[in-house]
Amino acid sequence: MRTYADAEAARHWRATIAEAQGGDRQAMDELVAGWLPLVYNIVGRALNGHADVDDVVQETMLRAVDNLGSLRDPDSFRSWLVAIAMRQIRDRARRGTTQRLDDSVPQGETADFAELTVLRLQLEGQRREVAEAVRWLDDEDRQLLSLWWLEVAGELSRRELAAAVGISRQHAAVRVQRVKERLEVSRGIVRALDGACPDLRELTARWDGRPDSVWRKRLARHIRGCGYCGDTRESVVPAERLLVGIALVPVPAGFTISLALGGKTAAAAAGTASAGWSAKVLTALTKPAVAVTAGATLAAGGAYVVVQTPDDPPARAAVSPTAASAPATAPPPFSPPSSASASPSKSASPSASASAGEQRTARYGGVVDAVDSAPDPAAPPAALPQRPASGVTSSGGAHATMNHRGDSVTLSGQGYVLVRWQISPQYRPGSLVMPSWTGLKGKLFHVASGGGRRMDDPVSDTDSTATGMGSKTTGYLVLPSGAQQMWQNEYFYVAGTVTLTVNERGGDYGLNVFPTTWDAVEKDVTTGPAQGATRYGLVRDTGADDTPVPQYLTRATPADPATVAQTSRV
Repeated sequence: MRTYADAEAARHWRATIAEAQGGDRQAMDELVAGWLPLVYNIVGRALNGHADVDDVVQETMLRAVDNLGSLRDPDSFRSWLVAIAMRQIRDRARRGTTQRLDDSVPQGETADFAELTVLRLQLEGQRREVAEAVRWLDDEDRQLLSLWWLEVAGELSRRELAAAVGISRQHAAVRVQRVKERLEVSRGIVRALDGACPDLRELTARWDGRPDSVWRKRLARHIRGCGYCGDTRESVVPAERLLVGIALVPVPAGFTISLALGGKTAAAAAGTASAGWSAKVLTALTKPAVAVTAGATLAAGGAYVVVQTPDDPPARAAVSPTAASAPATAPPPFSPPSSASASPSKSASPSASASAGEQRTARYGGVVDAVDSAPDPAAPPAALPQRPASGVTSSGGAHATMNHRGDSVTLSGQGYVLVRWQISPQYRPGSLVMPSWTGLKGKLFHVASGGGRRMDDPVSDTDSTATGMGSKTTGYLVLPSGAQQMWQNEYFYVAGTVTLTVNERGGDYGLNVFPTTWDAVEKDVTTGPAQGATRYGLVRDTGADDTPVPQYLTRATPADPATVAQTSRV
C-alpha cells in the first residue's frame, strides 16, 4: 500500500530531478548522493568478490548524470537508473575486464560484498546465512538476485526489476523462482560448512575455499545424502521473509566519484546539468555534513559515511573495497607440526597446571590455563557449578563472527560466553597466533570445554593423519609452545568487561562468539559418544576463584593485542 510518506518522497524526488535537469547544482548534488547507496548495493552484490565494483558504480552514476536530460518522466528515474547499472554490469562482463578479488587484489585490501553485508548491517542467524549464500551463485544468478534482494527489501518493484533485466514480468517471475531455489541450496551449503560432519571435512580437504558451481554441486550432493548435514536442526525461514525491510549496505568511507567522464571533465560535459556539480558531489561524499561521535554511521546529503578517528582501533580491511591498506605483517614461516599438535590426542602432553592444593588456596587469577592431557573420551565430566548470570551484552550481537586479524568483540555483564573455533588449514596452514583477552575489568574464568571434540582429535576414518588441526595433505595449524589445546567449543564466565581480539597472522582460523546460558553449557559438555560426539566435554570450573583463567589475558589495553603474554597477572 502506498503511504503518505511514500507519496511525499516521490514528490520530493520528482521536484529534485526536474531542478537538476534545469541546471540546479544543489539538486544535482542531492540526486547523486541520495541514489548512490542503491546503485552501490546493486553493483556490489551483482559483482560479489570483484575489485572493480567502485568503477562500475562510478560509470553508472556519471552516465546517469550525463544523460539526465534525456529522461522524460521523472517518476521513472529509479527504474531508468537501475537499468543503467545493469547495463554497466553486463558490459563489464562482456568486455572481460572483471578480475576476481582473490586473483588480482592482495588479501586484506578489500572483501566480497557478502562479508560487507554481514559486517555493516550486523546480520545474524539466518539473515547472515542468506548473505553468505550469495557467494555460491553464478554470475548471472547473482545479477538477478541483486535486484530481487532490493525488491524484497522494499527498494524496487517487480516492474522495475523486469525492466532492468529487459524481460517481461512473467519471465522475471520464472527466473526469480529459479534463483531462489539455487539460493536455498547455497544456504544449505553455508549451514553444513559451519558445522561439517567428518565426511564433509574430508571432502572439503581438497577444496581451495573459493565457491564455484562445481563445488556447489559436489557439496549439495553430499548434503542430500547426509543425515547430519541435511538436518537443518531449526525451522528454515524463507529468504524473502528474512530480507523484508533490510537496510542498504552503507557506501564505504572515502568512496568518491571521479571527475573524469568519458574523456571530458564532468564540468565540461554538463550538457543538461550545470557545470561544477561534481566538485560539490565530491565534497558531499567525503566530508560529513555534521560532526558526530567517532565510529557512528551518518547520512551526508543522503550518502552513508563511516567516520573513524586516529585513536580508534584499526578497522577491518573489509570496510572499504577501494582503499588500500598497509602491508600486513608477514606470517611466521611454517614449520612441521610436532607430534603433540599434529597427531590425534591419544597421547596428549601432561598438564603443566598447578596442583589441586595450590589451586584451592590461589587468589583470583593465580591459576592459568596450561597444556593439559585429553580426558578419557567416554568419561562424563564433573558437575558444572552454576554461577549467577544476569546476562552478557556483546558488541558483536548475539552471534559475532571474527575471521580477520584485528576483529574484536567486547563482552560486558555477568554470565556465560561460548567461543567456537573454526580452524582452516586448507586456506593457510602454519604457526597459530592465539587470540587475546584485553582490558579486563572484573573477572573472567575458563569454565568448560565442549563441542564433542578437542581440535586435535581424529576427524577421518580414511586418513589417519587428519585431525581438526589439519592433515598431511593440507598442512597443520601449529600451537605456540605452552599453549593449551583448544576444543571446538570453549566456555567462559565473565563478571565485568573484557575484549576478545583475533590476532590471525599465520595459520588461518576464525572465532564465533555467543553469549550463552548455564543450561546450554551443561547440555554441551554432557553430550558424549552415545549421542554421536567424539568425546564428552570437560568441566574446568571449581565454583571458586581458583577456576583457571584463559591464557593471553590482561587488564591492560595494548596497542597490539597480539603482544599479550601467554600468562599474565590479572
